Parts: sequence; C-alpha cells; structure tokens
Amino acid sequence: MEFLPLLGRILFAAIFVLAGPGHFSSERISHASDLGVPFTSVLVPLSGVIAFVGGLSVILGYQAKLGALLLVLFLVPVTFMMHQFWGISDPVQAQVQKVMFIKNISLLGGAILIAHFGSGPYSIKE
Repeated sequence: MEFLPLLGRILFAAIFVLAGPGHFSSERISHASDLGVPFTSVLVPLSGVIAFVGGLSVILGYQAKLGALLLVLFLVPVTFMMHQFWGISDPVQAQVQKVMFIKNISLLGGAILIAHFGSGPYSIKE
C-alpha cells in the first residue's frame, strides 16, 4: 500500500508528460488556431512545455505542489478554449468534446489536490 501515492502520481501525470511534446506539431498549432486560440505559434508550444514540466514534477515528486499548479495553469485555458462542446452542432462531435471537457475538469481536481497536499512518499523532495 505504501507505493500507492507513487502509482497515483504516475497514472495521473502520464497524460501530461506524453502529450506535452505533441504541442510542437504544426497540426496541433493549426487545430488550436482553427478554434480561435490567439498567438498559437507561441501559446501552443508553451502549453506543451507547461504540461510536460508540470507532469514530470508531479511524477518525480520534486516541487510537486508547484508542478501541480503548472498543470492547473495548463488545464484551465485548454479546457475552456479547446473543448467548447456547448457550441458544436454535430451531436457526435459535441459528445466527444463534452467527454474531453469533463475529463479535463477531473484532471483539474486531481491537480488541485496535489497542489494542496503535495506528492506524498517516494518523492524527490525539494
């Protein structure tokens, strides 16, 4: 049972570490631009760095509270700018975006918990 916090951190933050580098792709930048995100050539890669660094911090447990705050900083704008299910007329696409929105809200809850409680055992402490 003592390894559960480490496992939880890895499972929680893996999505950010794995997805972060994809924010440098022209397809991801173009998609964000199509959705009306401003300054995509700067903001999308920057969001990838924030997600990657925040996720790695949480996984390692090094400055995990700060890393979790980075994930909050990433999740809030991404959730509300990229997953606007309420404005999509195609019911299938609206449902997909609603699921993505709710997933991000759940991840936001996890990031807030880590920002408050920290990383737990098996961490590289500050």
